Amino acid sequence: MSKLSRVLVAMAGLVLALLYVTPMWRIDLGAPQYPEGMGMRIWVNQIQGAKPNDLQNINGLNHYIGMAPIHPDEIAELRFMPWIVAGLIGGALLVAGLGRRPVLYGFTALYCVVAAAGLYDFWRWEYDYGHDLDPTAAIRIPGASYQPPLLGAKKIMNFTAASWPHIGGIAAFVSLGLVLLVVVLEWRGRAARRAPLASPAPRVSPA
Repeated sequence: MSKLSRVLVAMAGLVLALLYVTPMWRIDLGAPQYPEGMGMRIWVNQIQGAKPNDLQNINGLNHYIGMAPIHPDEIAELRFMPWIVAGLIGGALLVAGLGRRPVLYGFTALYCVVAAAGLYDFWRWEYDYGHDLDPTAAIRIPGASYQPPLLGAKKIMNFTAASWPHIGGIAAFVSLGLVLLVVVLEWRGRAARRAPLASPAPRVSPA
């Protein structure tokens, strides 16, 4: 691996450290009766309201339509996600230290699998959250579901739910992008070094 590639991989690992100090994802809810809106901030190890009492108010509203309350202490992913992030940071620094392409390729494959699994798990949590409803709820609409979007905005009854990466999530995407960039750079560099040198054109002596 080139020196530039090793520096970029190290940067990819260090950027992930932002997940420990900034939220990973944000879900915001807006409605005419709530002009200030409500929201949740999902961290690598906790879920908080965007404002004080937001999480409590969201749970109170969801109770009427049969959605399960959000109790961060009961979400298993919030307990082991910090260790997964730490493993990715350590893996990136190890790749940068060793500077070997096979290790880089293996780490990149693992990183992509972890990222895909994390997004799928988040989608599945949202799906269960919006579809697994209490049949004895005060407000029941046949066939209705209240799944927030994974990415983007969506109308749910008279609310608009918006879901976007927060600073930590953006940092995670940047980190993965840096690792993939290094793979491309190393692949191209290796191919260029293996390409045979062009043979010089034969000199033609004047008649």
